[in-house]
Amino acid sequence: MRVTGWGGCLAATGLLLAGCGGGPGGGDEKISDGKVVLAVLNDQSGIYADTSGRQTIEAVKMAVTDFQAKYGDKAASKTIEVKDADHQNKPEIANSKAQELYDRQQADVILDVPTSSAAFAVATIAKNKKKVFIDVGAASTELEGKQCNKYTFHYGYNSYMLAHGTGAEVTKDGSKNWYIVYPDYAFGQDMQKTFSAAIKEAGGTVVASDPTPFPNDNFSTFLLKAPNLDPKPQVIGTMQAGGDLVNLVKQYNEYKLRDKGVGLAVGLLALSDIHSLGSDALAGTRYTDMWYWNADEKSRAWADKFHAKTGKRPTANMAANYSAALQYLEAVQRGGTDNSDEVVKQLEGHKIEDMFARNATIRAQDHLLLHDAYLSEVKPSSEVKEPYDYVKVLKTIPASEAFQPRPDPACRL
Repeated sequence: MRVTGWGGCLAATGLLLAGCGGGPGGGDEKISDGKVVLAVLNDQSGIYADTSGRQTIEAVKMAVTDFQAKYGDKAASKTIEVKDADHQNKPEIANSKAQELYDRQQADVILDVPTSSAAFAVATIAKNKKKVFIDVGAASTELEGKQCNKYTFHYGYNSYMLAHGTGAEVTKDGSKNWYIVYPDYAFGQDMQKTFSAAIKEAGGTVVASDPTPFPNDNFSTFLLKAPNLDPKPQVIGTMQAGGDLVNLVKQYNEYKLRDKGVGLAVGLLALSDIHSLGSDALAGTRYTDMWYWNADEKSRAWADKFHAKTGKRPTANMAANYSAALQYLEAVQRGGTDNSDEVVKQLEGHKIEDMFARNATIRAQDHLLLHDAYLSEVKPSSEVKEPYDYVKVLKTIPASEAFQPRPDPACRL
């Protein structure tokens, strides 16, 4: 099957989105292989499939469509393709899929990559192949620390943002004693470290912390331990995410730990998690988010377009990938080429104000996107006015406070 693209050009369908026209200097002679290829590498079948998964691919396609609508025959590349692969949350699979996407699928950039251990593997491949990697789905601060490199960007959130929002705020509100449970891999280990530091800085104490298997569907050992710790924790800080978090919250409610005086704080919470559980299961839970679909008119306008396309409201991860894809294409447009070194140059220090990133800058020294974040709270069902309207934003955390104030000295781009 063939379709007519921009300016009457023809392109094969599938995951191909095509637009015709020339960039600076006319034509697209500065575009490798005569096309720009965006690749989404994420979890499409496991515990993070609802948080990101196939819907993120649709968000990236929306970015391509919007970019082509904006530039038409003045776009730097007449053809843009969107590829994807499932890394199954396994670093070894992420490694091989990244190599295949860069080499055989001719990807110019890889996007998303939840699961920090998988993100580290892709960052290494990106460095070795001198190809751009914009991570959205992984939280570890090591991506802008010892794992940083010239071609890797961290776009969306990290464990510092989550900890200094949720950990600090919940502690200041009176929950001084914490019990932390975290998945035993890079993401969880980093979350445990950053939350512990933020809790201590806010005047609290971590009375105990335990690693849990990843992935996992039974958290009874850890949940039943909480009320018997000495001193008794006022809150369990769960660092699980996606399907693991859903399982833990269900079991937390089954054991009625809130009635026993042990509250719940969630390190990383997605709209899809609330939807799976129902808002009453998490009502009153505070957490830090990078974006919410119904926070303001600009966010809602994009969420309405996404809903018309998919039938669902977008998670923050999906919105962030849309923004990352669009900003990558804008960098190609500014530089007139998809050459990785030139794209990196265009991204470093760039200021962004779009439907996702507010008051945002890509910090040149470590490639971390600094932007406003949001302290949020899950509504009870009695306050939910429409489907997916599960959250109220309590306050905006300015970009200058939401992320690390200075680059990690361990980062050597």
